[in-house]
This record gives sequence, C-alpha cells and structure tokens, in this order.
Amino acid sequence: MDEVTDPDGLAEEAARVLAAGPDAAMLGQLAQAWRAHPGHAGVTLRLADALQLAGQREQAVAAYAAALALDAMSFEAWYGMAGAQMGRGAYAAARDALVQALGLQPQAEGARCLLAEALFNLGEVDAASAAYQRVIARGAPAMRDAALASLAVLIPGSMAASHELVRAVRAAWIGRAGGAIQPLPRRAAPAGRKIRVGYLSAFFGARNWMKPVFGVVNRHDRERFEVHLIADGEDPSEAAGYRADDRDKVWQVKGMPNGALARAIAKAELDVLVDLNGYSLAGRLGLFPYRPARFQVSWFNMFATSAVPGIDAVVGDACVIRVEEEAHYSEQVLRVPGSYLAFEVAYPTPEVAPLPWLANGVPTLGCLGSAYKLTPQTIDAWAAILRAVPAARLVVGNAALDEEGNRAELLRRLEGRGVAASRVALSGRAEHFEFLRGYGAIDIALDTFPYNGGTTTTEALWQGVPVLTTNGDRWAARTSRTLLLAAGLSEWVAEDLDGFVAQAVALLGDPATPGRLAALRAGMRDRLAAGAACDSAGLCRALEGLYTLGLERNV
Repeated sequence: MDEVTDPDGLAEEAARVLAAGPDAAMLGQLAQAWRAHPGHAGVTLRLADALQLAGQREQAVAAYAAALALDAMSFEAWYGMAGAQMGRGAYAAARDALVQALGLQPQAEGARCLLAEALFNLGEVDAASAAYQRVIARGAPAMRDAALASLAVLIPGSMAASHELVRAVRAAWIGRAGGAIQPLPRRAAPAGRKIRVGYLSAFFGARNWMKPVFGVVNRHDRERFEVHLIADGEDPSEAAGYRADDRDKVWQVKGMPNGALARAIAKAELDVLVDLNGYSLAGRLGLFPYRPARFQVSWFNMFATSAVPGIDAVVGDACVIRVEEEAHYSEQVLRVPGSYLAFEVAYPTPEVAPLPWLANGVPTLGCLGSAYKLTPQTIDAWAAILRAVPAARLVVGNAALDEEGNRAELLRRLEGRGVAASRVALSGRAEHFEFLRGYGAIDIALDTFPYNGGTTTTEALWQGVPVLTTNGDRWAARTSRTLLLAAGLSEWVAEDLDGFVAQAVALLGDPATPGRLAALRAGMRDRLAAGAACDSAGLCRALEGLYTLGLERNV
C-alpha cells in the first residue's frame, strides 16, 4: 500500500498497529503521510497517537491540536490530547480536554477516571472522589476496579469523606485486589534470639521523607533487635540519613510478587514487619494478608485505617487518633508518647535565613506542599487572609508548578477569590537543598486542609518557619498539629478554619509579630532539638516496647 496516496487506508492500518503499542515504523509512515496530506483528519489523529506512544508528548500535543482543528467533534482526539497533557504534567490542560471528551461521550468511564486523576492533581480532591465514585457505580468491571484502587489512595484527603466511607472504600478495594489469600503456616515464637524487625519501604532513598524513619532505625538496640531493611526502591544510604550498621540486613525486593516476598520473609523468620509505604505503594499492601511475620504493623505513612487483613496494628499518637475514632480502624490502634513523627535531620541543610519581613517591610506567607493538597478549602482560607491583609504576599512552590498551565490555573483560582496575581510568587521543583532554601523567603507557613503537611511541616520548622494549622477532624488533618505540639508551638494550632484565618490576620496586624518571629526563627532548631519533635531515641524505645508487647500478645 502506498501510504501517501491512500491516507484513509493508512489511518485504518495505524489504528490496528498502534493498538498493540508504540511502533517506530508506523510513526515514520504517518509522518510521511501527514507531510503529504496535512489536512487529513485520520492521518493527523494517528500521527498524534503514534507520537504519544513514542513518548514525544510535546509533539503529540501539537498533533492533537491539529487533529482537533480539522475535527473538533473527535472524542479520540480530545481523549488523546488529555493523555498527552497528563504525561507532561499539564493537569489543567488535561482536565479541559477531558471535559470536552466527556461532553461528546458521557459514558466513557476511562475518560472519567483520567479526569478524576487530573482533578486530584489540581487539588480538587472532592470532585475527583465524586468522579471515581460515579465510575464505581456505573462502569464496567475493569474500570470499577481501577477507580476503586485510585479512590482508596486519595479518600482520606477528601473533606467530603467520613471515617466510615474511608474504611468502606479501602475494605472494598483490598477485598477485590487481594482476593482469597491463604495465610502462610503460623510459626512458633522463637526463644533465646534477637527480635527480627523488618521495615518495608519503597522510599529509603528519599532523604526528605525518611527523617522520622532513619531517626528510629539508627537508634535501634542491636543487642536486642536484628534490623532488616526491605527496599522496594532505592537502598537505604548515608545520603538519605541512614547510618549503616554491619549487623543490619538490607533486602532489595523491587518487583518481587507479594507471594514470593511473603515466603522469603517467612523463611527469614521475621518477627515484626513494619509497613512504611501505606497507600503510597498500595499494591504492596497485598503482602500482609499472607501473614509472613508474627506481628505486622503500619507506621509513618498511613493517615487512616488501611482496612487490610493481616495488619495487626497501626501506630499513631494521642494527637492524631482520638479514642472515639478507633472504631473506624480495622487495626488495633497503638500510641506512642509525644509525636509518632519525631524526626532527625541527618543530612546537610541550609542555614536558617533571617526573617524576610524585616528586610521586605511586608509579610510573606507561604506553602511548599504538594499541589494535590491545595484543595478549595485551602485556597478559600488563604484567600480570606490575603483579602484581609492587603500588604501580605504569598509564595507557593511544588513540582506541578513547573508547567505553565498549572501555574495559570492556581493564579486563576486565587484571582477568583480576590487575590491579585501580582501578590503571588510561584516556583516549581528544585533539588532538595535548594528547595529548602525557599523557606528563606517565607515568614509564616500556611498549612493545607484536610491533608496537612507532614514532611512539609517538618522542613518548614527545621528552616525556622512556624506553621499555622488547625485541629482537624481526621488523622490526615492533624499531622501538623502533632509536630507543632511536640515542638512546643501549640499556639500555632487553631481550632478550625475560621480560627485559622482569624489567627493569621491577627498575627499579620500585630506590630510585635516581626520581632517575635525573628526570635522564634533564630532559636527554632535549638527548640526542636531539645524537645519531643526530635526525640528519635524516645520514639525508638517506644516502638521497641510496642513491638515486644505485640509479639507477646500474638504468640
């Protein structure tokens, strides 16, 4: 077939070939045909598909735009455009394309799932949750399962989700994803040897995340505990804060099926298995129903019940899990004294910068948290503060703001709430040390709701910047509170969002605030080091006690 003289035939053939995946030869033929027939809608669309499959997303976006100029009613072109935009992190552009696609085919549940993903990445978590729930209610089985898996991950960050709904969604997901897993044969409790503790994480290489984890691991009593670090990603390293001990065992298990890993853990006779991933690596939760260890615990990265059979306990503290909420947990709730997120910074960080307010003459508020945490409730509260204090400025930084359309979308959201773009400074991703330098431009950090900062709050405090937060209605909405209380900064915790706004406005209007902030900033690291916020040794001893007690009860 001559692909130049028969563009209709080539477009049909390309659709068949590309359905199986990327094809370099077909991409070449389509490019040649498009040069000969730039006005042919079918060839243009398939060229866009081929470019996207080849990972050439910028070129794919241009080709989809050309296809839509030829046929604005093409569902495939709008859906393809959305996929290409998602691939390049352009969530606002992807959302807009998906709205067009769903306007043409409202029952296209794959497009609705992709719309939910785009909305989530823009901070529209309640809307994303509603979109996933619609697919779960109406979609075909495969799409229902995909939507349920995504919903199980994001559900604690949806203000509209109750504790009951969080547990129900997660239980439904693990029920479908886990299937009928048979636990491995139960082992007798060993006598006369060290307790073998395995920490499972895909993020041992992420120094920003691992501050609480390595603070504990580095202080384990190796005379009583044998430490196993089970890496689903990068190995633990000194650069990430781990102080290597020759007695520790490091496993590399990335890509290992859950069943095979369960058998390996059972063979190694681990006594305690501690999940550090939570729903950040949801697929690995399917390990726990095999019950490869005698006592299985979730700590550090869960923020709600896992609803996973085989996870015996979840570790929090009195601040993040209230007694009356325990009924919403499938696990036994264990609490440590102080903060369950006590941390150690064991890698180089910038020096604390002077208070910018004193140099600029105006206050600067800021947040360097993830874009998906910038919910409407968060933006509403921030905008209310900025409207009440016209001199104040706002700094927002996260990886999503690398992309121009996402920056424009955030500015649009703020402008719609009465905050001029001229008052807002945006920044994208940066190397971690340089990222931390960004706190040198912020006087007061503003938290996000309902999903607070955890690592973000830790880093703001370490760089001398107090974080204003609330006493929220769920674990995810109290992670900043546990850190602030441990740091002796209870006055920075408002009771609710109205109180959050009122307290910020009062602080910014008080002539004494710059002086107090400067003094607080200068002494912040000493304050942290002397208090419960950085009591990694105390947290380690508490966890060791919980592990020992858990084993005694799970004989």
